[in-house]
Amino acid sequence: MVAPVNLTVPHQNTSPPIISFEKISLSYGSRPIISDLSLTVGRGEIVCIIGPSGCGKTTALRMAGGLVRPSSGTVRLLGAPLTAPRQDVAIVFQDYGKALLPWRTAAANVSLALEAAGVPRSERDARIRPLLAKVGLAGHEEKYPSEMSGGMQQRIQIARCLAQEPAVLLMDEPFGALDAMTRQGLQDEMLSLVAETGTTVFFVTHDLEEAVYLGDRVIGLLPNPGRIGIDLTVNLPRPRNQLETREMPEFLRLRRELFDFIEKAER
Repeated sequence: MVAPVNLTVPHQNTSPPIISFEKISLSYGSRPIISDLSLTVGRGEIVCIIGPSGCGKTTALRMAGGLVRPSSGTVRLLGAPLTAPRQDVAIVFQDYGKALLPWRTAAANVSLALEAAGVPRSERDARIRPLLAKVGLAGHEEKYPSEMSGGMQQRIQIARCLAQEPAVLLMDEPFGALDAMTRQGLQDEMLSLVAETGTTVFFVTHDLEEAVYLGDRVIGLLPNPGRIGIDLTVNLPRPRNQLETREMPEFLRLRRELFDFIEKAER
């Protein structure tokens, strides 16, 4: 078992927590997956989760979405125990191809969230078109996923999540399968949308630069079992810029600190 790496003073979150993990542990049979995980995420925060493969990043995200119940401890949303999926928590998955229904157009895929919420058919179009425009898909409403690029398909999934008007947006490596330019464009679009809506984001990624660029905080998990090894505050000005932000000394320092953490955690 790798001992926690204390590379920095843990972040003290002073905003009222919207998500709380209270001494969470999860085991599958005799195999511990996550152990004694305590974490709070404040309203409007973007918290990025990094760590070696098998450290429980996606499992923690699924617990925050009510998809997985811990073996012990409590996950809370706005102070109430989270025991099942909720309408105000939306999940953006990495595999956008499987997340979309291929027989539905872009507009009809976004409509799924409104249908689930019981929004009358007569009101849906007036909500769908502005959402697609917001993610850069104006004029593509009637296209099918197979007629669109990977980046466009991921935009549909994000628009569908925004249709839920979520308090929390859970994102599981949503840009990992995209080319570099598309990924950077969607990173900036996501930051603009979050700034506009005040949505809280719990973002899992393997990309250390992505974590620093997007996050207000970056939390690194140690493996076997998953637990917090580092909690970094990202003191970089917003709005962020793909070139200027990544050249800042503080950005480079944080990236190096996370690189050192991952290197030690994988030994």
